Amino acid sequence: MIYELMSEIRAFNKARKWDEYHTPKNLATSVVIEAAELAEKFQWLTPAESCEIEDLGPVADEVADVFIYLLNLCDKLHIDPYKAVKHKLQVNGRRFKA
Repeated sequence: MIYELMSEIRAFNKARKWDEYHTPKNLATSVVIEAAELAEKFQWLTPAESCEIEDLGPVADEVADVFIYLLNLCDKLHIDPYKAVKHKLQVNGRRFKA
């Protein structure tokens, strides 16, 4: 499913001729910018309030922006996001024992 999503994103970008702008540096910077916009949705909320947001639409939009840029970065650098996450979970499992 993730690879289908990456293919759809790639086609979306190609149709708009965005490839020249999608350098690893620009994509990584965009991840940070979009992650900051996501954090902004929670900026002045208490921990309890952050768990009780009624309208999750704007939060979901920012999550999608971050995820799209991450998948673009993976695509550009030929990183398999599924394998990268599985590997990192193994590393963290050894590092942080349950």
